[in-house]
Amino acid sequence: MHRLRAQIERVQGRSMEVPPLPTHPAFASLLPGGGLRPGAAYSIASSSSLLLALLSQPSQTGSWCGVVGMPELGAEAAEHAGVDLERLVMIPEPGPRWLAVASTVAEVLSVVAVRPSSRATDKDISRLAARLRDRGAVLLVQGPWPQVEASLELSEPRWSGLGQGHGYVSAREVTVTARSRRWPTTRRQRMLLPGADGQVIALQPGLRPHETIAPIRAVG
Repeated sequence: MHRLRAQIERVQGRSMEVPPLPTHPAFASLLPGGGLRPGAAYSIASSSSLLLALLSQPSQTGSWCGVVGMPELGAEAAEHAGVDLERLVMIPEPGPRWLAVASTVAEVLSVVAVRPSSRATDKDISRLAARLRDRGAVLLVQGPWPQVEASLELSEPRWSGLGQGHGYVSAREVTVTARSRRWPTTRRQRMLLPGADGQVIALQPGLRPHETIAPIRAVG
C-alpha cells in the first residue's frame, strides 16, 4: 500500500510540473500551480465575466482558445475583457453534439470553454478527459463537472458607479471561491470582475471601490 501511494504521489507530482498556462495574477492564488494546468478540467460559475477573465491571459500569450455553446457571448465583450480575438474560435450553436464538438476542437486548441446543453455519459466524459491529457488542452466547463482540478464560484456581488437612482454601472465587486482536491480548505479572493476598464482587479482585504451599493442576487 505504501509503495502504491508513493507511486501515485510521484505521478501527481510530475503532472503538476507541467508548466501551467498563465492567468491574470488575481487568479494565481485560486488555481493549483498558479495557472491553468494542461490536460485538466475546471468547473466555473456561469459568468461571462469570469470566463473571459480566464481566457484573456492565455490568448494574449499565444494560446488558441475556443468557446462552445454560448451564443450570447459577443466578440466585443471578449475584446473589452482583454481576449485576443485573433486567437479566439467561437462555436455558439453546437447542437446536441456539443461534447463531440468540444472534444474535436480540443485536438487543436489550448483552451476550450463549454456550456453543456445536456448531460454527458460517464463514458463520454472519460473519453474527453483522455483527449485533454493526450493533447495537453484545458477544459473550462460552466457548471458542475466530475474530476476537476478546481472549481470557481462567485458570490457577494456589489456594483459601483450608481448613485441615488442614477449613474452608470462602472464595476462589479465579487468574491471568487476556489475548491480543489489538492487543498484541504477553500480559498477566496475579493476582486473587481470586471473593473471600470473591463479588466479584473484583485482587491486587498478591507479595500472597497467607491460608491458601492448593497449586494444583489444576480451574478452573470
